[in-house]
Amino acid sequence: MRSILPVFVPGFVLSLACAACEPPASPVSPPPSSGNAPAPSAPPSPAASSAPTTEPTSASYDPQKPAPSSAELAALAKSNNAFAFDFYAKARAQKGNLAVSPLSIHTALSMTWAGAKGETAAQMKKVLHAEGSADQALDTAGKLVNSLDAPGQKVTLRVKNRLFGDKAYTFEKSFLDHGKAAFGAALESLDFKHDFEGGRAHINGWIARETRDRIKDLIPAGGLNSDTRLVLTNAIYFLGDWESQFNKDATRPAAFHATPGASKDVPTMNQVEHFKFAATDGVKLLEMPYEGGAFAMTLVLPDAPDGLDALEGRLSAKTFDGWVSALKHERVVVALPKFEVNPASSLSLGDILVSMGMPVAFDRDHADFTGIANPPSPADRLYISKVFHKAFVKLDEKGTEAAAATAVVMARAGSAAPSKPPAEFRADHPFLFVLRDLRSGMILFVGRVADPSTT
Repeated sequence: MRSILPVFVPGFVLSLACAACEPPASPVSPPPSSGNAPAPSAPPSPAASSAPTTEPTSASYDPQKPAPSSAELAALAKSNNAFAFDFYAKARAQKGNLAVSPLSIHTALSMTWAGAKGETAAQMKKVLHAEGSADQALDTAGKLVNSLDAPGQKVTLRVKNRLFGDKAYTFEKSFLDHGKAAFGAALESLDFKHDFEGGRAHINGWIARETRDRIKDLIPAGGLNSDTRLVLTNAIYFLGDWESQFNKDATRPAAFHATPGASKDVPTMNQVEHFKFAATDGVKLLEMPYEGGAFAMTLVLPDAPDGLDALEGRLSAKTFDGWVSALKHERVVVALPKFEVNPASSLSLGDILVSMGMPVAFDRDHADFTGIANPPSPADRLYISKVFHKAFVKLDEKGTEAAAATAVVMARAGSAAPSKPPAEFRADHPFLFVLRDLRSGMILFVGRVADPSTT
């Protein structure tokens, strides 16, 4: 029997524009030719132009890069998860089904933080719950991303990053080199000044390719303009089979109570198996591992059918860690609706990030990203103009294999030992889902299912 194929795909893009974009009297360094002839050798300069390049290849596993230490992983997971729940506390204002990838957002913001200075950097560090310097955080995150892409895993997990810069704009070489070394985030040149719509289509196409066409039109119309100078992108694609697979023949309609006064039948998957389970603090938790045991989905179901809003209101890293620590292996009756979260439009995250405590980064007059680019004219300096995020989540059967076996085992009757009835996890009302890397505890995705009959 083939398993459900849970697919988690986010896309994230952050664009930086120049403050007023008055053309400087002369460029910091002229962009090199886009031809194929080799450039003459010259001493390295402190800045590098985003000259036209051939299509950069996506980052891939580097066996020479060391894996993060347990201490590095713990620190990174701690900062990522604290950010995850702070962010979700703001994003939950969105109605209906919701999916976000804290890892995607945290990664792209960390790359941007690496080029921030002064109060801009201090605010971003606080929002990211980062420990140590931006360079240290970037290096550790790069090691983690590389390890996630290692061959031989039972699941598919790809984390890709790319920088798209205006071809006439000059960026700091140290920033470009560090982003490429840590994340394989190559710089690709586009002509935002004269063809920002063409640039938008190109970036959206790259995101679509890296997410197997699950994330389309990440940057909406109007998301870029002639002032755009740099777009930092992150794409994550996850595909995994459950360690304990659902039988398609056991999927049948069952009532789902989206609100206390309304219910509808939705396709619901069923199985009885041993999982980690907990009933505590007004919630039931079920942890379902994927093949290989490195990743798992934790489902959080409030006891009260209308209890999701209250549950989300008290959600925090500390609360979630307490729930996870209560999980124990039990035989569980599972009833889980199939669902798909596939939003038509991206989330615009600017207001959320400002409210979380980093307003200076979005302030065209005071943002300091001179670690990314440091043009002589203040009018050409960068600030964050837009941040877009979209995630796709699907749990669905993808076909069936059938097999049969018969065994007749005869044994002495003896006395029947009393058996504990199995626990029950029936997700028949709104619930949360959290996909984690079990090795570090890091949250990759978090979201809610308010109504599995809608996308």
